[in-house]
Parts: sequence; C-alpha cells; structure tokens
Amino acid sequence: MNTSFDPLSFDPFAGLSFLGLNFKNPIVTASGTFNFGREYAHLYDLSELGGLTTKGTSLHPRAGNPTPRVAETPAGMLNAIGLENKGVEHYVTDELPWLRESFGANVIVNVFGETPAEFAAVASRLGRWPHLLELNLSCPNVHGGALPFASDPKATEAVVRAVKDATDLPVIVKLSPNTDHLRTAQAAEAAGANGFSLINTILAAKIDTRTGRSALAYGTGGLSGPAVLPVAVRMVMQLARATSLPILGMGGVASADDALQLAMAGATLVAVGTATFTNPFAPLEIARGLRDRLAAEGRSWGDVVGLALRP
Repeated sequence: MNTSFDPLSFDPFAGLSFLGLNFKNPIVTASGTFNFGREYAHLYDLSELGGLTTKGTSLHPRAGNPTPRVAETPAGMLNAIGLENKGVEHYVTDELPWLRESFGANVIVNVFGETPAEFAAVASRLGRWPHLLELNLSCPNVHGGALPFASDPKATEAVVRAVKDATDLPVIVKLSPNTDHLRTAQAAEAAGANGFSLINTILAAKIDTRTGRSALAYGTGGLSGPAVLPVAVRMVMQLARATSLPILGMGGVASADDALQLAMAGATLVAVGTATFTNPFAPLEIARGLRDRLAAEGRSWGDVVGLALRP
C-alpha cells in the first residue's frame, strides 16, 4: 500500500486529451441544452467545465416548430424544438467571440444543414472560433426523401467529406439511436471523421389523454433524460468495440455514477444535457463528483475509460 498517496493533491484528469485538445475534466455540456452559455455564466465560471457544446447552428436562421414543443415523461422529457437557431452569422458575430474570449473551456459547435453543401458552408463560416465541430446527422436530408442523413451511409459520407474539405478542425459525428449507428459510424469513419458523439434523442411520442391528441404540436419528439441512460451505455459499448476513434458519450447523465458508466463503456468525454433543466449546476457538480470519487479511490480517468470492455 502506498502510504504517501494524498487524494487532495491527486488530479485524476491530468493528461486528459480528446483529438489533441487538453481537457481539464471530461464533462461537457450537450447541444441544445446550454445555448451558448450566457444563461449560465452568472451562476458559475464556465471555465470550470471541460467543454461547452453550443446550440445547433445552421446556415440560415430557423424558427423551429410550433408550440407545445416540450412534454414531461416518467424519468425524462420529450422535445420537438425543430432546431430553432439564429443562424451562423449571428453566432460568429455575437456569441462565439464572447465565449472564446471570456472562458477557458473548449468550445464544440454543433452543426446541421439540409444538404452537404450547407453543412460545409456553416463549417467554413465558423472559421477557427470552435475547437471541435459536431455534425448532427439526425436532421432531414432534403435530397433524400426527408430521411435523416444518418439513415443513409452514402449521405453520411457526403456530409462528412464536404465538411472535412471545408475546415481543418477536428470533426466528430453525432450518432442517432433511431438508425443503425454502427453502419453510420463506419461510413463516417471512411469519409474522414475524427471521432463520434452519441446518443442523440430517441424518437418517441406522448398522448394527452384529456384531449386525445399528441402532447407535442409536431406529433413526435426526442426522448431524453434518465430513462435513456441504459440505451446510451449499450450503444457506446457497441461503438467502442467497433472503432478506435474517440467517443463523447451522452444520454441521461445526471450524476457522477452515470458519467462513470459511459466512461467504462468506452467514452473519453461525457456530456450533460437534460439534467441542466432541473439543476443548472449539474455539469459542474458531476465534474467535481467525479474528481472527488476517483481521487479517493486513487484512480485516474484513463483507468476507467473502457474498463467494461477489458478482459
């Protein structure tokens, strides 16, 4: 036994990197749940997080879906926001400069479009403001029968190749639980993707029994929250066995123990999303909880990443 070990001075996240970037801890925010950080910046120093993933960004502004756009479910929530955003020009002018210059956390910009050319145009316009790009392939392909890009390996390859041609930034592809994620990942990797994030929300619906109509104006929405964690753990494990590229895991994370499950399944970074709606301090508390637990056990983050995959 090492009697000189001091958990108070031990940093379990020392040397943590993801695609060549250093992260002070493995906790990042999830796209669509943290906007660009302004709403949270008065609560705590955003630089205490490992990274911040922005709201989905498109080439042109989008109004999103009609209301109601959210509904509660047991152990989760449904959303059908419709990717509302102000467009890339607004964000490169007003939001990203503030975010990069005010805080030290890594910035991941979530990108989407209706065609590969739109994805590439957004990536090009973002320039060097982000540290990483996350491609949302769950949005509909207007030239593919309005099916998500992730449902067609050729469409996936087209998007990834277009973006890789438009930027030198590392590109991670966000995978959907509503398609064959391993098939999508294989196509994305062949096209030059640098890593993956998963899971996106699970397609679901809720009926308001008082009216007999859908609780969401759009009809269906994406399920998130604690209910989806076991699905996320399973999908991360499957992907980690199928690729050597790094993984950003997410889906239902509300505690340090949840984050550890995704890490042990193979995720190098872990995102916190829906939990911030009920507790805006959740990402910070989870990062601190992980640090305290690992330090007390004398284990580094590298000791636990992929632990469940080892013989």
